Amino acid sequence: MDKTYVPKGQLERQWVLVDAGEQTLGRVATQIAHYLLGKHKPTFTPGVGMGDFVVVVNASNIRVTGNHLNANIYYSHSGYPGGLKSVGLKELLRNRPDRVIRAAVWGMLPHNKLGRQLIKHMHVYSGSEHPHQAQEPQKITLQ
Repeated sequence: MDKTYVPKGQLERQWVLVDAGEQTLGRVATQIAHYLLGKHKPTFTPGVGMGDFVVVVNASNIRVTGNHLNANIYYSHSGYPGGLKSVGLKELLRNRPDRVIRAAVWGMLPHNKLGRQLIKHMHVYSGSEHPHQAQEPQKITLQ
């Protein structure tokens, strides 16, 4: 029987900067989820949050292929009867482009305590400016 490796001690998390400008939404989201989960590290362990912090800039310049601009609809519910709101992708990209990337990445993370913890390690900004200069994020190029 093989033993499962579980990292012990303090985990080393780095800060990663992703430029989402002129990138396809789904491809950027998979790479961000990859870094949030820590799958790029040799000590990756499923079920352990050992990924990096990800800062995403230029979210308003993201590309969407096909008919997704007109077909995709995002739903939210207030919790009250009749509180279901729906908004299209085109309108959401215009008003809140950070929510589009967050929703795409959330769909690729586990929907449990670990996923809720990891999504908090992602910071999305619509422009090229971000307040995380002190953490010295490493800029990565996405394939």
